[in-house]
Amino acid sequence: MKDGHDIIDQVYAAKSDPEAADGMIRQYMGFIRSETARFMHRPPAEGRDEEFSIAMLAFYESILGYEKGKGAFLPYSARGIRNRLIDYYRKEKRHRNLTSLHEGIDDGSDTMKIDMLEDSRDHIQALHDRSAAREEIDEFERKLQEFGISFSDVADNCPRQERTLRACQRVLEAARNMPALLDELLDTRKLPVRALSQASGVERKTIERHRKYVVAILVAFTNGYEIIRGHLYHLYSPGGGKERMEL
Repeated sequence: MKDGHDIIDQVYAAKSDPEAADGMIRQYMGFIRSETARFMHRPPAEGRDEEFSIAMLAFYESILGYEKGKGAFLPYSARGIRNRLIDYYRKEKRHRNLTSLHEGIDDGSDTMKIDMLEDSRDHIQALHDRSAAREEIDEFERKLQEFGISFSDVADNCPRQERTLRACQRVLEAARNMPALLDELLDTRKLPVRALSQASGVERKTIERHRKYVVAILVAFTNGYEIIRGHLYHLYSPGGGKERMEL
């Protein structure tokens, strides 16, 4: 409940403070990216996919339009992102004279028309990459659900300070050096906090505070989710500089 109040306080501060708004967008970049990927059925590529920029704008619009009576902020902003992307695709539809970018093509497969839009890349390889990314995201989401965790939970539980990010990195390194701890996590669906604390030297309260995030990065590593791992570690420091943990 306290975390919910903290988010609401952030939102109301960001309504009138552009710097606070920018900071909140950086803080929830992982959430914005995951919602964009959920809509596109693949991770968005910065600098190439306009959808990601549109999603960030929609998140900012959600900050400006949010009121306490509208429910929890993250689900509210997720709807805003989806609605904005739907509007964008409808506009694209008019320009491209397509019936629907999310309709399947008539070949008996699960391929959608959006997967077949022309670009400069090889179509077969592009389709393969998108399909693989979509399957990996779906599988990772299902695996996290076994632990009672959603993508939104991970984004909300992500460390915001560099020293805490480094602490989580030490926990991951300790787990990699002790595969039995990873096996225990998968077998019991419980994070072995005490053992991880002893192995990494990170305080138990720090691990507990970021339990959902730690579970996510450990699960991503144990199952070899290469695409997901890349996005989980592509984090933003509080000052706006990018930090990338080494795998």
